[in-house]
Amino acid sequence: MPWTTQLKGDSVAWLLESDTPAVRYLAMRDLMGVSADNTELKSAQKQAYKEGPIAKVLSKMETAGYWVKPGSGYGPKYRSTVWSIIMLAQLGASACEDKRIERGCKHLIDHALTEGGQFSAMTSGVPSGTIDCLQGNLCWALMELGYNHPRLKSAYDWMARTVTGEGIAPSTDKNAPLRYYAYKCGPNFACGANNKLPCAWGGTKVMLAFSKWPAKRKTRLMKDAIQQGVDFFLSVDPITANYPNGNTDKSNRDWWKFGFPVFYITDILQIAEALVGLGYGKDKRLENTINLIREKQDKDGRWPLEFDYAGKTWVNFGKKKEPNKWVTLRALRVLKAVG
Repeated sequence: MPWTTQLKGDSVAWLLESDTPAVRYLAMRDLMGVSADNTELKSAQKQAYKEGPIAKVLSKMETAGYWVKPGSGYGPKYRSTVWSIIMLAQLGASACEDKRIERGCKHLIDHALTEGGQFSAMTSGVPSGTIDCLQGNLCWALMELGYNHPRLKSAYDWMARTVTGEGIAPSTDKNAPLRYYAYKCGPNFACGANNKLPCAWGGTKVMLAFSKWPAKRKTRLMKDAIQQGVDFFLSVDPITANYPNGNTDKSNRDWWKFGFPVFYITDILQIAEALVGLGYGKDKRLENTINLIREKQDKDGRWPLEFDYAGKTWVNFGKKKEPNKWVTLRALRVLKAVG
């Protein structure tokens, strides 16, 4: 594996250890390129559903397909349906492999996705509850879980349209069939939570979601939105995180803390994940970001956990500042993609 020359140690072998079957499965699939019909790969996947974080999250799901309480599933953070679905996707779970996951995805679509394509954070599920970070996270998660529901097309269309502004009226035009809202308030990732300025946290989720949508199904509108997003993120050097911040002149320090899982708070590693997934891994404007990722590894080629949700989610993923298999897996996927 020529790409491993970027590493200071054999961290791939570390990820392949049998004590963490979910990581082992994803490392075999994503780093080793093991074919889907490989017996050892199937065994690791099967084991991941029996023990570890996937099993723990699924054990907390109600039989009707939701976590904590029925409905749109945004609250309470970070254990309800929205967060559990996002976490399962990051853990490598699949709706095709487990009927419980399929049931959870269906509950989410039925209760949180509006007719206009907006995923809503509101208990009532109204369109005004839409916001980029939620829209991107859920579009990405459902695709990653293999739950490519027909209604997802409307969610992607809405997401693309909100980036470009095409065909969407201002939020003040209450009678318009398509308009912006309090949080999803304007094009180019503008967000009410960011003082109506473009929010790079939310934008990263949107771009990550676009990276999962099949190339042959990308419409002209989606391609325009992707290009606009790429232009936004590469308008500055991503390692500076010098994106609009509505509340302070300084970029949020969490940008430089690589973590797991990743919810709406975003790190620079996820910008790389999104842009690499969209085919921009070789873009020279991303070079410093890739170098930063390389530099954060330790002498054994491992990356530490710098941001987490310990005690807030169903599962804890290790101690902060210590080498972490999930963060290392994230970094290695990017480094493999850039070669």
